[in-house]
Amino acid sequence: MKRRDFVQLTGMGLGAMMLPLSTMGSNIAAEALLEPGLDVAAKKILADVALNTARNLGASYADARIGRYLNQYVFTREDKVQNVVNTESFGVGIRVIAEGTWGFASTNDVTEDGIKKATSQAVAIAKANSKIQKEPVQLAPVEAHGEVSWKTPIKKDFKEIPVSQKVELLLDANSAAMNNGANFVNSSLFMVNEQKYFASTDGSYIDQDIHRIWPTFDVTAIDRTAGKFKSRSALSAPMGMGYEFLDGLESEKLVGPAGLKLYRNSYDIIEDATLAAKQAKEMLTAESVQPGKYDLVLEPNHLGLTIHESVGHPLELDRVLGYEANYAGTSFATLDKWKSGDFKYGSDKVNIVADKTQPHSLGAVGYDDEGVKTKKWDLIRNGILVNYEAIRDQVKIIDQNESHGCCYAQSWNDVQFQRMPNVSLEPGKEKYSVEEMIKDVEKGIYIAGRGSYSIDQQRYNFQFGGTVFYEIKDGKIVGMLNDVAYQSNTQEFWNSCVKICDESDYRLFGSFFDGKGQPPQVSAVSHGSSTSRFKDVNVINTGRSI
Repeated sequence: MKRRDFVQLTGMGLGAMMLPLSTMGSNIAAEALLEPGLDVAAKKILADVALNTARNLGASYADARIGRYLNQYVFTREDKVQNVVNTESFGVGIRVIAEGTWGFASTNDVTEDGIKKATSQAVAIAKANSKIQKEPVQLAPVEAHGEVSWKTPIKKDFKEIPVSQKVELLLDANSAAMNNGANFVNSSLFMVNEQKYFASTDGSYIDQDIHRIWPTFDVTAIDRTAGKFKSRSALSAPMGMGYEFLDGLESEKLVGPAGLKLYRNSYDIIEDATLAAKQAKEMLTAESVQPGKYDLVLEPNHLGLTIHESVGHPLELDRVLGYEANYAGTSFATLDKWKSGDFKYGSDKVNIVADKTQPHSLGAVGYDDEGVKTKKWDLIRNGILVNYEAIRDQVKIIDQNESHGCCYAQSWNDVQFQRMPNVSLEPGKEKYSVEEMIKDVEKGIYIAGRGSYSIDQQRYNFQFGGTVFYEIKDGKIVGMLNDVAYQSNTQEFWNSCVKICDESDYRLFGSFFDGKGQPPQVSAVSHGSSTSRFKDVNVINTGRSI
């Protein structure tokens, strides 16, 4: 399955059916989500069984991850509930280094005997692989943290909210859309709780409780006389928050151009569905874009996807080295460009950071799946490529001795490997609003929300669409447009960035099911930015209006 098709399907709720069994787990009753599971003391005893067994069998390093993964997904269409899914996945994964080589095994038999068997298998695999290993694995040193814990700072646990309340919210959003001109609407609510325990022979015992949430919908309006239809998806962003994201406890709304409702740290799905229906109807009569060069004003929920594809993926070190190509290809941002010290990835306005600590982001955790304390670091500073995304067995390749803390596995049943952290564009330092930005544009297009896209296997040449498009003439929004997509290459595009709004406009975009690897794994990651202006970008007419 193509990666971009997978991303689009997740917005419709279908992507959940494509997830590996280890992520989905077994079906359970909603009330079973509230069961406490193993306590920390029991987890430590079981983890020590793995670590001691690995040492006794000759492993020079071992880590064990005991994971309980809880999911609740709610799907509706118009006035009906399509499905409510509650799942639990529980097991342990053991990773070792023996004779200089990695080995991994996992089991859902979370007993001392089950863990001993899995650990023995992991060591046997490592020793078998060592016969063809060309050079031994070298791990960057990591601090021994002892017994520590970290939790997503939530105010409302989704597991404690009745399913009926969630269903009612989605059906109310559907009703609002139908009452304002939509002919069809479906809505979904994805909620995830990862209860993860990590222990290693380095001396860390880390207990983490991680929460994520994503409300989304898609509305369609039809002109039966003309035989046309248009759709508008939600302008929500998945977040590393509790259910308070949907009940207004962190209410912080921004009003954008053309009356767009933009959300930060809270989301009003009924309000967004109401506006979506009206905009879908407006799209039915909107003009088709004239191809040419335009200044693009890109809002954060849109720009996040461009950051994800043209910065986040190409700066994953395994892609740079050619070790990884699944789902997203390799990378044009090769080591020689970084070593030169002057590779102009973007204009001097462009400062892009990786950050696994960012509040409310999908990628926020206290420690990664190698027991490394998470942090923030520069990827691009004043437009210059300065670093990559790397983990313990990679950083030596770029002459560094500290992991970036971005190692992750989608479940206990999967081996952890390098994954994209939150990758974000820093806001402008000077006070500058979206309204002021639009006033400075003579010929441009304002784009909000994510849409279809295409990018080559080196993450260089690309094309991006969006959710809604508005034409800008002489500093004013003059009307909605259809069939808009822009084409560029990564370096040309980021060097065309001429202005970025200040932090008052800063918001997060998120990818809830980002695929990578073979066998494939998914992860969740956010990308922050403020509305940004890109000068003289080539816009094409997709010709998809019906």
